[in-house]
Amino acid sequence: MKTFLLLFALVQLTAATSFAQTPRHPAAAPVQVKIANGELEGNTMASGIRSFKGIPFAQPPVGGLRWKDPQPVKNWSGVLKADHFGPNAMQKNVFGDMLFRSAGMSEDCLYLNVWAPAAPAKGKLPVLVYFYGGGFIAGDGSEARYDGEAMAQKGIVVLTVNYRLGVFGFLAHPELSKESPHHSSGNYGLMDQHAALRWVKENIAAFGGDPKRVTIAGESAGSISVSAQMVSPISKALFAGAIGESGAMIKPTLAPLSLAENEKNGVAFAEKAKSASLEALRAIPAAALLDIAAQPGAFSTGATVDGYFLPKLPQEIFAAGEQAKVPLLAGWNSAEVPYQVVMGKDAPTPENYVSKVKQLYGDRAEEVLKLYPGTTDAEVLQSATDLSSDRFIVYSTWKWIDLHSKTGGKPVYGYIFGKTKPEMTEEMKGAVPGLAGGFTKSAAAQPVQKAPAQVGAPHAFEIEYAMGNLATNKVYAWKEDDFKVSALMLQYFANFIKNGNPNAAGMPVWDAVKEGQAK
Repeated sequence: MKTFLLLFALVQLTAATSFAQTPRHPAAAPVQVKIANGELEGNTMASGIRSFKGIPFAQPPVGGLRWKDPQPVKNWSGVLKADHFGPNAMQKNVFGDMLFRSAGMSEDCLYLNVWAPAAPAKGKLPVLVYFYGGGFIAGDGSEARYDGEAMAQKGIVVLTVNYRLGVFGFLAHPELSKESPHHSSGNYGLMDQHAALRWVKENIAAFGGDPKRVTIAGESAGSISVSAQMVSPISKALFAGAIGESGAMIKPTLAPLSLAENEKNGVAFAEKAKSASLEALRAIPAAALLDIAAQPGAFSTGATVDGYFLPKLPQEIFAAGEQAKVPLLAGWNSAEVPYQVVMGKDAPTPENYVSKVKQLYGDRAEEVLKLYPGTTDAEVLQSATDLSSDRFIVYSTWKWIDLHSKTGGKPVYGYIFGKTKPEMTEEMKGAVPGLAGGFTKSAAAQPVQKAPAQVGAPHAFEIEYAMGNLATNKVYAWKEDDFKVSALMLQYFANFIKNGNPNAAGMPVWDAVKEGQAK
């Protein structure tokens, strides 16, 4: 508790005030702003928040621009309607908790969305730029759980940003490296995020935002993206703070490969796509290319140590103190993945658990069993969940916090989110809960195994709490405790975005991690 704030346990200490969130109001009056590329028309919500959706921040990465750095968006004449979300990036339907409100799926996907308070009377407002999760293969800025209205009501300009995914965002290839002015390839999705940050620097003042007070944030792949932007020499001067929710680009979590390795993988993919040249690869229709990449073993999505965006492995950059020297708020959920990740189909008994640990760790099994004991069924359930989660994403997040606390020169705040799922609403009865906020309604699509027993908060389940968006999620019957946790978490995050410190008068104190003592 001294090093990591345990959210939910802490909320029990706060006053029993009602924190119920109301559903989002419909759009009200149109509102216009002028940015570098032309006029935009969005809406002023009934809450007073101004909303601008589907703003292009780069040229469509199609045709000859497929697998190229994002190019500056061209100016437009007249007024561009910014009252609806742009298309989501090319992807398969992978995660049940992803519900998009986009204008469909397209390779033309580089759009962002802004929620801003009414023009401030004094000074410029802090800015939050949020990157969605989805393993770099799925996700979209139109998901309701990322909406910025509640955060904007705290006096913050909020953006969600689309970026290229899968083979469209992460293909490396010798021909691509050859044609690149940086002699690199493979990090196009991360370069899209970088382009959005450059757009923010140039345009955010038009929305009342301060380009010198930008905090980047994200969950899962979005959090991994935040860690990557922190170590990129071309991005690290574009923001003043960072928030990471579950994940860093550190082994074993989506660690990048060398340029040579990923170029080799790209050549193998081109062979599977029956394309003898880069020209032939670019000629494949987007939907067909997505289908080819989705075949088992065809393409493995991951970043590249390309010598440009990533000059070295992220952990090496953090260890050397060469990252962005900004305050960091980061943490994970108490049950990121279920015990089955370690146990497989075996029952969580002490005998089965010991056998699995020995299979995984060999002559170090006894050491692991001391750290993750399993002498009873209940203890096995907890330890197998902890071990599964640590192997998946907790270790990388912890290592990020630990390294930055040693070399970053700025405060680091760690958390563990432990709020379990409430019951589903009556309308969702019969659905099968899945990972994170996901669910399956169709009986034909239900998994063979029942969902695992809850021992904590699953992966991605904190997003609505942190962004103040419980009311947009109609799957769960939220209770008073849920709204209390959300109100507290939203306020902590807002404080951090404003001041680089989550603390404020009247709130329980959140201690910074002491240098090298992340526990």
